[in-house]
Amino acid sequence: MTEDEAMRRAIALAARGLGTASPNPVVGCVILDPAGEVVGEGFHAYAGGPHAEIVALGQAGDRARGATAVTTLEPCNHVGRTGPCSRALIEAGVARVIVAVDDPTTEAAGGTEVLRAAGVEVEAGVLRAEATAGNIAWLTAMRRGRPYLTWKYAATLDGRSAAPDRTSRWITSAQARQDVHELRGTVDGIIAGIGTVLADDPQLTVRRPPDGRLAVKQPLRVVVDSHARTPQQARVRDTAAPTWIATTAELGAAADGRIDLHELLAALHARGIRSALLEGGPTLAGAFLAAGLVDRVVGYVAPKLLGAGPTAVLDAGVTTIAEAIEFDLTDVTQIGPDLRLTASLRPKEN
Repeated sequence: MTEDEAMRRAIALAARGLGTASPNPVVGCVILDPAGEVVGEGFHAYAGGPHAEIVALGQAGDRARGATAVTTLEPCNHVGRTGPCSRALIEAGVARVIVAVDDPTTEAAGGTEVLRAAGVEVEAGVLRAEATAGNIAWLTAMRRGRPYLTWKYAATLDGRSAAPDRTSRWITSAQARQDVHELRGTVDGIIAGIGTVLADDPQLTVRRPPDGRLAVKQPLRVVVDSHARTPQQARVRDTAAPTWIATTAELGAAADGRIDLHELLAALHARGIRSALLEGGPTLAGAFLAAGLVDRVVGYVAPKLLGAGPTAVLDAGVTTIAEAIEFDLTDVTQIGPDLRLTASLRPKEN
């Protein structure tokens, strides 16, 4: 196996920790002997558990001596609930370490310097873009102090989220709805507004664990409820998953009297939420977009036309075409009869 192939394998392994490793990053590691044979591999499965490098070294045993460790994130250099991976690699006798992405945190960074000081050859930046994409939620959270936010919506070809009589079940197919549960299984929190809770009474849980992954950890359900109107009998208050009813009494109010969304995301970050899925209605979606807090959009588009009814998003702070919020389309996949469109926010030009 080539080193690039090993890094791609490590990136794929890292993805198996999505939804369970948080608030830690997803990390994969592959260890190659001098002949290029895989002698160990692993991924970080859950916070407090062994890191990817430790799992891979455990598999490799004595064969790690003189080997090359290929890892998606710079080996940590601090003692937390587990010991530093940089020191473990040195003690195992690894001769070379290939890293995709530097650790952006002051707490854990510095592993490459420790490795080099011990005589280990280090190459950094290998398949950096691919590894960054796989760990984008954690990296964004660490750099910005807020969760990586994905807005998920379902709509018809003409952009309607419901019919004129407000009925919306079901715009998309059963296959698309199953895909949404798999998407939910990769995040730490699911956000909805009080309007959605009152109108639809959603449960906001993961009910179909994705195939080939660990058992799903239920995300925190977050209801943006400025004036504490969530009924006691609402499904989001059941015991299926933890819930936070976010109110202005707790977070304070913005100029419009509603919850300050920046404060909301900062509070979620403080709770260990590194990625969140916005499933609110068009008003809340517009507010998050206007605030510049949406990092990614996942839209499920059904081959249907309504011609009238609520749209998927309302006021997003755009008044002219030059102010349009631009995204880069990164994936288009057919899910049953529907299309799933994935797009990432396009950085603004300075």
